Amino acid sequence: MFVSSGAESGHENSAIPGTVLIPTRFVWPYGGRRVLLSGSFTRWSEHIPMSPIEGCPTVFQVIWSLAPGYHQYKFFVDGEWRHDEHQPFVSGNYGVVNTIFLPREPDVVPAVFSPDTPGGSNMDLDNDPFPRGEVIPRISEADLEVSRHRVSEFLSTHIAYELLPESGKVIALDVNLPVKQAFHTLYEQGIPVAPLWDFCKGQFVGVLSALDFILILRELGNHGSNLTEEELETHTISAWKEGKLHLRQIDGSGRLCPRHLIHAGPYDSLKDVALKILQNKVATVPIIHSASQDGSFPQLLHLASLSGILKCICRHFRHSSSSLPILQQPICSIPVGTWVPKIGESNGQPFAMLRPNATLGAALSLLVQAEVSSIPIVDDNDSLLDIYSRSDITALAKDRAYAQIHLDNMSIHQALQLGQDANSPYGFVNGQRCQMCLRSDPLHKVMERLANPGVRRLVIVEAGSKRVEGVISLSDVFRFLLG
Repeated sequence: MFVSSGAESGHENSAIPGTVLIPTRFVWPYGGRRVLLSGSFTRWSEHIPMSPIEGCPTVFQVIWSLAPGYHQYKFFVDGEWRHDEHQPFVSGNYGVVNTIFLPREPDVVPAVFSPDTPGGSNMDLDNDPFPRGEVIPRISEADLEVSRHRVSEFLSTHIAYELLPESGKVIALDVNLPVKQAFHTLYEQGIPVAPLWDFCKGQFVGVLSALDFILILRELGNHGSNLTEEELETHTISAWKEGKLHLRQIDGSGRLCPRHLIHAGPYDSLKDVALKILQNKVATVPIIHSASQDGSFPQLLHLASLSGILKCICRHFRHSSSSLPILQQPICSIPVGTWVPKIGESNGQPFAMLRPNATLGAALSLLVQAEVSSIPIVDDNDSLLDIYSRSDITALAKDRAYAQIHLDNMSIHQALQLGQDANSPYGFVNGQRCQMCLRSDPLHKVMERLANPGVRRLVIVEAGSKRVEGVISLSDVFRFLLG
């Protein structure tokens, strides 16, 4: 069944006077002698005859005008109730039924799991099909459990080897490389993290990430620090990692607690890889293979991320999305993401946002203390202007900018400009900054956008005003899907 809205005239359903009705085409492409349509828009009491398309006797269609909102429907084919398994469906009071959302303005209903459009425009941010106060459809616990089970089953039966691209490169850094040079490499290559190789041990021993650079800059700004800008020119990665133990990883007994490299093998399941990323709060997991039993001569194959795993999920369920009822649910109706608390609420931590004139030092402190990977930058009305992420810190490696600035004297706006071209609009770099969505967007739409390279979170904004309502990240989606 295909559903689309258009300008053709069609039958009208009963609606509130003054409501704008949207002509919508319903199609049953699976044959039959007599096909009828019924749904919530006819109160399930009227059966609408469907006609075969000229030249395609097995394809039946009818155009029926619907009011904007959420509708359920099914087909009566040769005396038997049927639903289209290739379209969104849920279990309701009338058995298994198909569902459709119509926005308030006539538009083409988006196809579930449409082809990827990397670098494309943001979702429609001016129209919200679920204004505040309108009833939002909820999914049953049974459908939720079915969706989670099928995702878990897919991830458990597919392996990390499937994440490897046909071609590409993986950059690793020598632990004896100077820290300054290492972060310049991260910036030039446009990568937020790189595995570390120790030639003496003959193995990978860790990773260097944007968080390390944040901690180094904060240490440089600490007047009691032993680390100076001059020493940073020759300070090696291994020396920094050793010093980092004394700064951050001393347990209650006073003993050093070095953190071991979190990695996976090519034959580990995608579910195991995803859980390693979530449980260890890391952005990537190196996929390492060794032909010998003692692990010698390891080969770095890939850096696995939740984005790559999510892309596998989207690709697998693209043509059978109806088997996951959860995909059509608007994100505001499911427990996913971090939301701005409503007035009077005091549940959990306050939602972190900053003004563009806040200092870079304040932003870095908030990133570390709140254990978040990004902070929305908003105006006085809390409308989204930009977003500052951990990976943005590597821009300070450009032309040794870190040596000429003081964290408490540079604003976030000035820091963001370091990594942008002079003519770039505020808040957008190559179309990849400030990726947004609406509270009413279905989960499948959000998953598609998060599966694009370089997108780690979407800022949830209010339609029209772009006032920040929350953030939904890759880890949020996986914690929800895996239960």
